[in-house]
Amino acid sequence: MNLSVVIITYNEEKNIERCLKSVLDIADEIVVVDSLSTDATEDICSKYNVRFISQAFLGYIEQKNFALQQSSNNYVLSLDADEELSVELSKSIRSAKQNDFPFDAYSMNRCSSFCGKWIKHGSWYPDKKIRLLNITKGKWGGTNPHDKIEMQSGSSIHHLKADLFHYSYYSLEEVITQNNKFTTIQAKAMFEGGKRATYLNLIVNPFTAFVNGFIFKRGFLDGVDGFFIASSVAYQTMVKYAKLLHLRRK
Repeated sequence: MNLSVVIITYNEEKNIERCLKSVLDIADEIVVVDSLSTDATEDICSKYNVRFISQAFLGYIEQKNFALQQSSNNYVLSLDADEELSVELSKSIRSAKQNDFPFDAYSMNRCSSFCGKWIKHGSWYPDKKIRLLNITKGKWGGTNPHDKIEMQSGSSIHHLKADLFHYSYYSLEEVITQNNKFTTIQAKAMFEGGKRATYLNLIVNPFTAFVNGFIFKRGFLDGVDGFFIASSVAYQTMVKYAKLLHLRRK
């Protein structure tokens, strides 16, 4: 059974080639949906057997569903440009493919890097994701920017015991910039969904997020990086609710 790989991009010249190389052995088709990049993303893709589609950004969920619709095959592996299949994950997917994909969808753990270090605990790991699916049985859903694949009721899902590598942040500055961007998107989505917030959310929710990630999910085992990540998640939680309160006040 054939497999399509779809990837969304925007100015991903530092990541896209690594992502493409990791899927060459398993993909029968590679589709890149690009949000009008201004860097070398398209030039890099042109070196590979890639169908490159330019599409102004529609929103995370909408853009990824648009990418799924460009696939020529029912089974699709959906990736971000800053992700890479581990050798073990590539082997697991190849095995499932050789058996004609007996399940409707496949999940995997995503292992993210933080300033060059792989994070193995806390709220970042295991970051279980469905990324391989029969697109007649599921699609992208969730709330922007925290999209997720949602399968129809009764769909069979199998967990692959191998990691999807995620090259998330190269510097502390990137974390801060991304937090500001994502909290704005989150607050807007919550506001449009009719969600309300109180000043208590500014205290309780961040504290709960920190304790959950650093203590209960053992983020402390990642040392200083684990502490920073737990603090960052707590800060992001606080800012998200602060922006929602501001939107309500306006």
